[in-house]
Amino acid sequence: MSQRVSRIAIPRHLLEREDMRAALARHDFGTVFMLARKWAGISYSRIAEACSIKPERVGALARGQGSIATYEKISLIADAMRIPGHMLGLAPRDWEASQAMAQDARGETVNRRDFLRVSAVGAGTLLGAVDVVDLSSGRRLGEGLPKVLARRTARLRRLDDVLGGGDTVRLYLSEYEMTKKLVAGGTYTETIQQRLLAILAEQAQQAGWAAFDAGNLDLSKRLYGESHGIANQAHAPHLAGNALAFLAYQTVGGDPREAVAIAEASCAAAGDDSPATVTALLHERRAWAHAVVGNARETDVALATARAALERRNATEEPDWSTWVDDQEVTIMTGRCWAELGRPLRAVPLLEDVLAGFDDAHARDKALYSCWLADAYATAGEPEEAARVAGRVLDLSEGVASVRPRQRLSPVLERLRDHAAVPGVREVLERARA
Repeated sequence: MSQRVSRIAIPRHLLEREDMRAALARHDFGTVFMLARKWAGISYSRIAEACSIKPERVGALARGQGSIATYEKISLIADAMRIPGHMLGLAPRDWEASQAMAQDARGETVNRRDFLRVSAVGAGTLLGAVDVVDLSSGRRLGEGLPKVLARRTARLRRLDDVLGGGDTVRLYLSEYEMTKKLVAGGTYTETIQQRLLAILAEQAQQAGWAAFDAGNLDLSKRLYGESHGIANQAHAPHLAGNALAFLAYQTVGGDPREAVAIAEASCAAAGDDSPATVTALLHERRAWAHAVVGNARETDVALATARAALERRNATEEPDWSTWVDDQEVTIMTGRCWAELGRPLRAVPLLEDVLAGFDDAHARDKALYSCWLADAYATAGEPEEAARVAGRVLDLSEGVASVRPRQRLSPVLERLRDHAAVPGVREVLERARA
């Protein structure tokens, strides 16, 4: 394998092209393959052989059809084409310089391999471009450490954009446990303690979300509870509110009325002075809980509150963990809520419009949102359109390490069984069974 890898290494000058760097950052491997063939003369057949991908699939990806979203396949491509780990949000690959050095928060150098051994990350996938620090217990921790850990946590969070929880949960959980040991073993001022605890609460939420996405509900519930307690210790009401919002989002699947109570408590916990994106995030999740229960008026009020919050958005004041919430996200949630409330005439136009411009690289999220579009079409009495969208969900969710797209699609497929005689419906039901 190693000889094959070296023969198709992407030249450095090509890796430094702006279009190549942008494609790698968003895991758009179709563009990567296309640029490799165009500028380096690497044929699709050679790419297919080295990356263990069928030649026809390489060609389809290069034409913008489909995506690659599993950690294993992304890692394989990185090694096969000699793409440095940091360009893909991965750890330094084994073939990269074994003695890579990085600056810690004090400006001293530490050996990256020694750091990886000390951190003992279960998944072995620390980001290559993240600053590192000496984590020896008992030492006094300075002001630079929270900044390093905050940057690190933010970068690791970006993996969730393209990977499912099954690929990230061990990494996020290990990162949380590592920081927990660091906080327990070090000495620091009260101010630094609060900042470290806030980061720890954030990491617990990140790990909890990945566990939820992977289907480990007991673990995610425990992590959300721990995060809530840590956030309160850190005097971080926004994080405390978000921990409850995560818990409400998960609880909807079991006891929707309890989820409503938790969602209401999350907004109250965060307070009225929350940053705009935090307010929008908590209230859109509140809207979702009300929609599942069937409270249309309360849903509409919560969505209006979320939209109003975004109108006062100030990018300099928003925490990194909520910056992804924007007008598009609230529109998606609005469409989902109306679909859940059985109002397809409202839901379909919103979801169709947003999904038309949604990047396939975010395969899990696009598959999930498409489930509600399929559901809305089924409610509207359009089984052919529902089946068409359901087929798209099956395409997008293939290879994604998340249980949620197939779970959410299951009731839609069940509804379509009443129309199994319709050719398009029959085909998608057969695909789902296979």
